[in-house]
Amino acid sequence: MGKIRIIGGKYRSRIITFNDNNQAIRPTPDRVRETLFNWLGQELTNKYCLDLFAGSGALSFEALSRNAKQVVAIEHNSKVCCDLLANKQLLKIENLLIQQNEAIYYLNHCQQKFDVIFLDPPFASNLLQQCIELILAKELLTLNGIIYIEYQKLIGFSKCEILKKAKAGMVNYALLKLKVE
Repeated sequence: MGKIRIIGGKYRSRIITFNDNNQAIRPTPDRVRETLFNWLGQELTNKYCLDLFAGSGALSFEALSRNAKQVVAIEHNSKVCCDLLANKQLLKIENLLIQQNEAIYYLNHCQQKFDVIFLDPPFASNLLQQCIELILAKELLTLNGIIYIEYQKLIGFSKCEILKKAKAGMVNYALLKLKVE
């Protein structure tokens, strides 16, 4: 069983667990999460967040710990969804919506706008670019919305600007914002 400690907010130091037999789960490391939430300003009060490829749920639970209004967690693996649900119940969280779904399918049918979108797809895919293109085409970001990405190799996004980027070990990560034209 994999374990992750929530690093900040009202659930700080609480442990979430997940089945780590699934090699596809690559939890965002503590150091990266700490930097990300420093970039975001620590508080996500009244923010709506989307966690595509939720996996362990580390980013969802960190956002909720920092007072996000609602987090929608999308995960296609049913066993991983069960772990997310168990952690939701353990922490007694009401404003986490967990959907077992493919990210592309979800984005194609989504009508909601988000303030923060966490995007950490499997590295050996082209899902990062597909998801960003869909997010922008469907206008799923609020006016000042931010997309957080983890990636192996950064590709160009003509309609986005990179606000911040960093690397920790094997993890490259960045914050993107829609370019104002």
